Amino acid sequence: MKVAVLGCGGLGGVHAAAYAAMDEVELTGLCDSNRETAEALSRKTGAPAFESFEQMLEEIECEAVSIALPSFLHKEFTLLAAKARKHIICEKPIALTLEDASEMIACCEEHGVKLFIGHVVRFFPDYVDLKQAIDNGAIGNPAVAHASRIGGHPGRWYTDASRSGGIIVDLMIHDLDFLRWSLGKVSSVYALHSANAEQEYSLVTLRFASGAVANVEGHWGYPGPFQTKAEIAGDGGVIRADSMKSSSIVIHKKDSDTGKTAAVLGSPAYRNPYELQLKHFLDCIRDGSEPIVSAIDARKALELALAADESARTGKVVYLKEEM
Repeated sequence: MKVAVLGCGGLGGVHAAAYAAMDEVELTGLCDSNRETAEALSRKTGAPAFESFEQMLEEIECEAVSIALPSFLHKEFTLLAAKARKHIICEKPIALTLEDASEMIACCEEHGVKLFIGHVVRFFPDYVDLKQAIDNGAIGNPAVAHASRIGGHPGRWYTDASRSGGIIVDLMIHDLDFLRWSLGKVSSVYALHSANAEQEYSLVTLRFASGAVANVEGHWGYPGPFQTKAEIAGDGGVIRADSMKSSSIVIHKKDSDTGKTAAVLGSPAYRNPYELQLKHFLDCIRDGSEPIVSAIDARKALELALAADESARTGKVVYLKEEM
């Protein structure tokens, strides 16, 4: 399969390197508005560099395009790629408004192309194991969850919420998507938010239709290393994942006879989640199978993030409508 990459920054480089390493994939083009950035990546991968997306589409052959641009550009270039009848793998968030997300989905459907959104946490081995443990009943009925994602401030265009969506839409959306995937429909959202030039922090509480409750934390400007944690407690045990621990999966299971708990450790074999994600999306294009994360899922994650933004702005609980 022939694939091109639009946006040659950090994640664009990740996409390009993954494609270049796949035997069944030919990386046919790289595009960035900064030609030097595209040419630097071209020297690493051997794919030709372009400064204009339209020119790249005219001069190369490709069946799919990875869009690794700043979030505010996702809609514009998804529509251009869809109208050129290219399948699209777009980084999260799908867009910055629900209206834009719906337009992107509709345009791809109209032109008969697939739209995949890179909610890569669904491909991280420890989060996959968390989801499987929940589905397998390892902790009984989930009741309380905690998740956090904290690290240094990314700076640059991220500081402009009109371009990035802010910390909830850009960073916390990973955990919002994971929790909705794992625990089901969210019925209400309440959020707190604080920001200055060096720090941005949000704390969001989700209440699920099942009755479960989750607290989700996001922090830009943390002086330590980037790290993630997730813990989900049910009536039969607790499961935890911590990126700072070598044994990232811990299940505390309750013995039904004694009432005591025992810890079960697991270290999922590491495989690059971005490579797993991109290979999965390309397989879905080849065989028409349904993706692990759909464009509709990505829109729902955005809906949760925007509801949290609204709650933080108004100080009120936001109640979610029925799922689409």
